[in-house]
Amino acid sequence: MKMLMNVRFPHEPFNTLVKEGTVGEIIRNILDDLKPESIYFVEQGGTRGAVAIIDVADSSRIPFFAEPFFLNFNADCEFRIAMSPEDLGSAGLDELGKKWS
Repeated sequence: MKMLMNVRFPHEPFNTLVKEGTVGEIIRNILDDLKPESIYFVEQGGTRGAVAIIDVADSSRIPFFAEPFFLNFNADCEFRIAMSPEDLGSAGLDELGKKWS
């Protein structure tokens, strides 16, 4: 199942890792392991962040994706199910609308 993973990095320890010159290697190692379909690094509420599309086969895999960010950066991670236009088209919205209107 496709999920959107939203990561928010607090300033610390990220700033310290930048100053030490190790943040790039840590991020590369995490991404090599997680293999997201895509990831973009962004600003979020005045701090660093990342938004990734990941494929999660089972909910028990969520820690696999979150723990590297928790343990290395003390980051916050949020997960949302992501639907493609095809997924949305298969959702049966017309039938649900008729049933619940």
